[in-house]
Amino acid sequence: MPELIPPSLDHLRAFLAVVEEGSFNAAAKRLGRAISVVSYAISQLEAQLDVRLFDREGSRRPTLTPDGEALLGEARAVSDDIDALLAKVRSLRQGLEPELSLAVDVMVPGHILAALLRDFQFMYPTVPLRLHVEALGAVAALVLEGRATLAIAGPDLLDLPDLERETVGAVELVPVAAPGHPLARAGKIASGEARKHVQLVLTDRSPLTEGRDFSVLGTRSWRLADLGAKHALLREGIGWGSMPRHAVADDLASGALVELHLPERPALRYSLVALWRKDTPPGPAAVWVLDAFRERLGGGV
Repeated sequence: MPELIPPSLDHLRAFLAVVEEGSFNAAAKRLGRAISVVSYAISQLEAQLDVRLFDREGSRRPTLTPDGEALLGEARAVSDDIDALLAKVRSLRQGLEPELSLAVDVMVPGHILAALLRDFQFMYPTVPLRLHVEALGAVAALVLEGRATLAIAGPDLLDLPDLERETVGAVELVPVAAPGHPLARAGKIASGEARKHVQLVLTDRSPLTEGRDFSVLGTRSWRLADLGAKHALLREGIGWGSMPRHAVADDLASGALVELHLPERPALRYSLVALWRKDTPPGPAAVWVLDAFRERLGGGV
């Protein structure tokens, strides 16, 4: 039996990229390398481990062999450990972040965000902040693109292998309409009645969750990329839709909006998760922000 040679990190990353992307071509694009370089890395890895990782015959898409399947989990663990080690070294060398770029979901309560950032300014007066407020998959996209170090995103994202995630809390959603809307005047709403009326739906500005619907009941819907616009249209009686309770609390108290008790009641819990890249874990300032969000959003429904 030939002596085994420890594989290089580049070879492991090429192996994982082919598995996750489904082809050598897509893996090469992800890694920014030529296809021949990726193919050579896989061949070298197979030679170093003395196993065949992919079955390339009879298909244009590489398929893992049984040996490849057996080694996949270990390869991911090794890659993650090395990424964590390198990121830790960078963090120790760099110390405090020169800038914090934060992305938050539009559903995060504004008063919580504002108070948290006020305290952040007091704790880290020398760290400039770049704040992005987006909806749905656009929040995660900023982290994947390297434009945000830390994000507080909503639920229902696809599996994103390059990101770490941690649940930090939730907000309550409530279906509402203007008092003159037929659903608000109906008293007890019959099953299926909501589908007959225009539902105002928050839509995505990124491809990560493009085309996916979240708590959509109506067959007639208007799609809006801005929560403030959705709020204004609801108050005008143009349709009905779900809103974070904190955003419409004053409207419910004044009667400008009415809570709808729908038989097909949409999901009331909008989970919030912290996201960051595996190869760029939060530094000291970002860790403080993460801890603060966990503490202040943990009481959400």
